[in-house]
Amino acid sequence: MEIKRDLYLNRLINRKNNGLIKIVTGIRRSGKSFLLDPIFKNYLLNEGVPQDHIIKIELDRISNRRFHKDPESFNEHIHSMIKDHGQYYLLLDEIQLVEDFELVLNGLLYEKNLDIYVTGSNSRFLSSDIITEFRGRGDQVHLNPLSFSEYYSALGGDKVDCWNEYLTFGGMPLVLSKDSDAEKSEYLKGLFAQTYFADIISRYGIKRTDILDTIVDILASSVGSLTNPQRIYETFKSHGEKELSLNTINAYLSYLEDAFIVKKALRYDVKGRKYINTPQKYYFSDLGLRNARLNFRQQEESHLMENAIYNELLVRGYSVDVGVVEIREGGNHVQTEVDFVCNMGNNRFYIQSALNLSSQEKTKQESRPLNHIRDSFKKIIIVKDNIKAWRTEDGILVLGIIDFLLDPDSLLR
Repeated sequence: MEIKRDLYLNRLINRKNNGLIKIVTGIRRSGKSFLLDPIFKNYLLNEGVPQDHIIKIELDRISNRRFHKDPESFNEHIHSMIKDHGQYYLLLDEIQLVEDFELVLNGLLYEKNLDIYVTGSNSRFLSSDIITEFRGRGDQVHLNPLSFSEYYSALGGDKVDCWNEYLTFGGMPLVLSKDSDAEKSEYLKGLFAQTYFADIISRYGIKRTDILDTIVDILASSVGSLTNPQRIYETFKSHGEKELSLNTINAYLSYLEDAFIVKKALRYDVKGRKYINTPQKYYFSDLGLRNARLNFRQQEESHLMENAIYNELLVRGYSVDVGVVEIREGGNHVQTEVDFVCNMGNNRFYIQSALNLSSQEKTKQESRPLNHIRDSFKKIIIVKDNIKAWRTEDGILVLGIIDFLLDPDSLLR
């Protein structure tokens, strides 16, 4: 099954021949290699680039193992395939297998007719600070698991059924190749244990794997809820864990973020226009991975829908915070929450996630924090119901979740 990833293809196209190393990052098994070949490679061929001007090296092949410990030989091998002054495109898969690959790539940037694209799949290469390895010469394209629109374009069928499937098993591409729910479940559980955890434990030399396990379970159980390292630390202390430090909790959380397993949303005081340090919310980059951690229990649709909206906003390029709006009532100041404050350039949206607006009282409840924001930016409520867009009496736009996810311009209505 070939899944179109046009959003990311266009991001590569827009960076073509910009003089930088294009670095495709993302959680493991999200489709980085597939994005380079066949998707991007086929684009180049269709644009008239000669086959012999596309240099593709898969470093996990046994025939290329000789380069792993010999970066100089690897460098010479690449240069030997550049036969003329025409434009060449270098696609390197699993580049982290080559020792001192940063030096090799930085050196190749001096070749004016060579455009470089790389991907890799170990925790070192996928960490969020990989761009610093190239000293300002890297240009990151972050690949997410399948969005719902990508998932639906591949699966088709009834949209509601597809949404329920996505909400349970998420958007890791290989999930679509599994025939049964049992196969999908086992694949996702194995991915966590044998791939993501193995990478983190190996990279950081973690000995208390039980602590890491528990932290992930805590985050999975509290999607859409406020938490912070201090609260997690106190949870461990209340269960008799005396040797654990707050620094360890902070470190383990950062490892999970660096591996793109979870993402942290900060709280933003809308009226005060400032960030509030604690607590925060953590969301999973893939719903299926989150559900697999809890053995597919605790599948509260409201929390999963909120996570899906957060991921979609990131895919669309927004920076996303959790909004805090202070309301004065009867002489008291009450803090209310806007699920997401989304920014891109001069555009801003305030978004609430709600399963439904089944009554006037429910509509008033969800609209309350939005109506106390006094600026002119658009305010939106996204509901589960598969409905046409409409507006409340206060002018708040109401979108159905499927409509929101399938229409990339849904927020601009």
